[in-house]
Amino acid sequence: MQEIERKFLVQDDSYKRESFSKKRIIQGFLNTHKERTVRVRIKGLKGFLTIKGKSNKAGTTRFEWEKEIPVVEAEALLKICEDGVIEKTRHEINVGKHIFEVDEFFGNNHGLTIAEIELTAENEIFKKPKWLGKEVTGSIKYYNSQLSINPFKNWK
Repeated sequence: MQEIERKFLVQDDSYKRESFSKKRIIQGFLNTHKERTVRVRIKGLKGFLTIKGKSNKAGTTRFEWEKEIPVVEAEALLKICEDGVIEKTRHEINVGKHIFEVDEFFGNNHGLTIAEIELTAENEIFKKPKWLGKEVTGSIKYYNSQLSINPFKNWK
């Protein structure tokens, strides 16, 4: 139940040519407390409820618990979420022995694209594709829970 992840900005849309999967995601937050977040997500035709704990000092590792729920329940829960629903398309790309998840945001976060990679250890080595930009691991403003509160459109 531990998630080890690194996040990066994306330099261009060349990742789309390498994508083997593309799904629309709508998500909201029932709780965005600094110690934990409770997220409701519809990804494709599936619903999920996820609880994430506070990140470690490096921002790479935190507790994560996720359970698939019926879409109808996820839709009902989205109606009672805090303001700031996140809309994005997730592209999955094989790079070496890893899969990068690249989120292309819409709505109030239009123009922002973030790549994430899940690792088995904080110091695990991985291949970096050419489209990968600046690392933003641990930068709280790039967490989806914070993008729902302070969207990318307000950063300018």
